[in-house]
Amino acid sequence: MKGDLAERIQNRGGGGSPGSRAEWWRSDFSAHGSYEPEVTAGARMGVQDSPLPFWALMAFTCILLLSPQRFLPLLSTLRIALAAAAIAAAAYLFDRLLQRRPISLVTREMWLTASLFAWAILTLPLSYWPGGSATFLYDVYFKSLLIFWLLSNTVNTVARMRQIFWVLTLMSIPLGATAVENFLSGTFLPQGDKRIIGYEAPLTRNPNDLALMLNLILPLSVALFGIHRKLWIRVLLATAMLASVGAVIVTFSRSGFVTLVAISVLYLWRLLRGSRSGSALMMLVLVLLSVPFFPSGYLERVGTIPDIESDPTGSSQQRWNDVVAAASFVLRNPIVGAGVGMNILALNEERGPLWLEVHNVYLQFAVELGLPGLILFVLLLLSCLKGAGLVEQQSATMPALREFFCLAAAIRVSLIGFTVAAFFYPVGYQFYFYYFAGLTVALKALYGAEARGDAV
Repeated sequence: MKGDLAERIQNRGGGGSPGSRAEWWRSDFSAHGSYEPEVTAGARMGVQDSPLPFWALMAFTCILLLSPQRFLPLLSTLRIALAAAAIAAAAYLFDRLLQRRPISLVTREMWLTASLFAWAILTLPLSYWPGGSATFLYDVYFKSLLIFWLLSNTVNTVARMRQIFWVLTLMSIPLGATAVENFLSGTFLPQGDKRIIGYEAPLTRNPNDLALMLNLILPLSVALFGIHRKLWIRVLLATAMLASVGAVIVTFSRSGFVTLVAISVLYLWRLLRGSRSGSALMMLVLVLLSVPFFPSGYLERVGTIPDIESDPTGSSQQRWNDVVAAASFVLRNPIVGAGVGMNILALNEERGPLWLEVHNVYLQFAVELGLPGLILFVLLLLSCLKGAGLVEQQSATMPALREFFCLAAAIRVSLIGFTVAAFFYPVGYQFYFYYFAGLTVALKALYGAEARGDAV
């Protein structure tokens, strides 16, 4: 059925102007029962809105990742990140109220996120430290959810989605360059195991976090490479991708390595499935040729992944012990956990006061919010993966929607990358996941608007 629809699109000139595309989409898409997002806010795409919330959100993103206050200390006293987020939220609400329009999309992802947040609030009185959990909710989790909500609702054109991809890709260049520079200059952490200092910003200061961020941005750069045809743009994007891969390697992050391998395997499989065996072979050859250029000791470090007892630093053994302790705690407290943000206190009780958190997102939710919290998060993650996958699948055979296909594929690969990385990171409430979850909700709404003929 989808193939018949694609054929009719071709016959009607599917590569025509956006204006003509809206007409043939309006009847065919709905007639065949294809994907429609659960949107109750109406056909919002055809209504002009203020650009201020979106660009304030972009400013927040730049501040969050590049931390300009490290170069201009005066800015640190102004709390510019908070100001940008507040301006984005206030401007968006004012614009919606002024136009008497609903303030939010209502989707499955929104409901799951609200339910997870509500469960975290409901369990506050039973937390190991209620005051600490309340502070964590406000200082960390609420901010991530605010950005998730803003992204879901302000990224309401394909141009804006593309602009976000460009903003994140361009910011990955200084992040990657800083990592490589720190490695070459010997700017290492004080532990003595030759781990570089990351980029001095909240989400990238730790080398493991820097590797995670670069891995999640990498598919967005790949998507832009597929969308654009100009040589100089492709050279710029190729440079950004190489810088990101090189930076992930010099962080010596084992979790970063596993995530990078997972993303690479996904793209290799996609090339093979798309009958592009030549490109897949070239990719494999490039990987093999790069192995001799890996930093000294890198292969030995990643070799400790399957054999944790061979890790001379002891971190692998400690993290495994924490996983066992966390699982034991969950078995004894399956419904209500230690309280949001309190997995450190739970682990201290379980295996002694080491004051270390569990490096596993799934166990993080299970320990802190019990199995109900874990189930809600997994459902949210699966819903985002399914949503991006549906847009990717339904636009795959339609040349007129190639950009939707590239954008959806990138978001889906990033989400899969996070799904893998989540086994090794304590970042369940951070921006990493919720940023891409917001992009997923926005993409679904954009695709649904295109289907109804409301897109601008």
